[in-house]
Amino acid sequence: MTLSIIIVNYNVKYFLEQCLCSVIKACDNLSAEIIVIDNNSSDGSQQYFENRFSEVCFIWNQENLGYSKANNLALKKAIGEYVLFLNPDTIVGEDTFSSAISFFQTNTNAGAVGVKMIDGAGNFLPESKRGLPGIKNAFCKLTGLHHLFPTSSFFSGYYVGHLPKDINNIVPVLSGAFMMIRKKILDEIGGFDERFFMYGEDIDLSYRIIQSGYVNYYLAATTIIHFKGESTAKQSKKYVTHFFGAMLLFIQKYHRSISYYVEYAIIKIFILVKVLSINCKNLFTKEKRIPKVDNLSNHFALMGSLDKCAALKSILINNGFQDVKCVNDLNSFKEKEQQVIFILGNLSYKKMIADMEINQNTYSFFIHAENSLSIVGSNNKNSGGLAIPLVLP
Repeated sequence: MTLSIIIVNYNVKYFLEQCLCSVIKACDNLSAEIIVIDNNSSDGSQQYFENRFSEVCFIWNQENLGYSKANNLALKKAIGEYVLFLNPDTIVGEDTFSSAISFFQTNTNAGAVGVKMIDGAGNFLPESKRGLPGIKNAFCKLTGLHHLFPTSSFFSGYYVGHLPKDINNIVPVLSGAFMMIRKKILDEIGGFDERFFMYGEDIDLSYRIIQSGYVNYYLAATTIIHFKGESTAKQSKKYVTHFFGAMLLFIQKYHRSISYYVEYAIIKIFILVKVLSINCKNLFTKEKRIPKVDNLSNHFALMGSLDKCAALKSILINNGFQDVKCVNDLNSFKEKEQQVIFILGNLSYKKMIADMEINQNTYSFFIHAENSLSIVGSNNKNSGGLAIPLVLP
């Protein structure tokens, strides 16, 4: 077995459905296994996938074990030469897995590989490549200085902003949204550290891979979509405490020294100040909650083969959508047709992802795999994305 793909699901069944459709396509001509482990979802995930995706091994937990524990449990079943930890809200290209595996084969020092990621609007996600946490990186991220100087090695150290996004590079930290690792390394160092409750698991694992004598690579040659790379939680107290708490845990785990206590205290102060500013902002802001989903109108333009477009158009009309038309390319859209649904049949995932990058922020992009029962998308970094279940005639 060449590749084991592990996906942890929790209440995102429609995104997982579209993810699996792209993963199965990318596994063509590969010896691969797909393991989905569900953390006791309450959205009917188990019933939704019952008797579907026979290629996938589903594990249904009776409780929410958390991200690290669930991945580690699935890892015990993995037999591939390489293991990919993949988020359920991702879409991969047909060449994504083969490109990463080929890179491993020609770079023997590579311990783990991450890839270029874009959000649902086609924008590059800086968390595709990251630096190690520390007092400077924590300060620049908390204060937003990394936004002001995105290509600075000093101010954007957390996202290694000085490294070009379109060139392969050695990086300290890879994103857990897509992290392919040699199985023999995981056998040596173990999986995720289960002490990291939320966030930081990928930072810790990336660091242990480096400690074992291998290198982490950011691979720019292939691109995936990560719908929820930006989320409302990043403006919340919960995010600040958990995310920067993970930084504190990392520092505590690896940098026990006199300077550790100083760093720990300063980052603690950063966190308290940030939480206080969020409280003040909420106090004086009328609209305290950001909508959970993107705005949706009845205007849809379908892009794909004529027969696939006609079939989906009929389904959408039966589901109450009134203004739906089929088009041949993005250039034929009119201003009101801002919502584009890519139909993945004859249209390739790789081509779709490239189109989204080229036309970033121009349209609202949605994805529908052939024979799937949903449409998913997200063009608003302050929302959790949108899933449209389809009722078939």
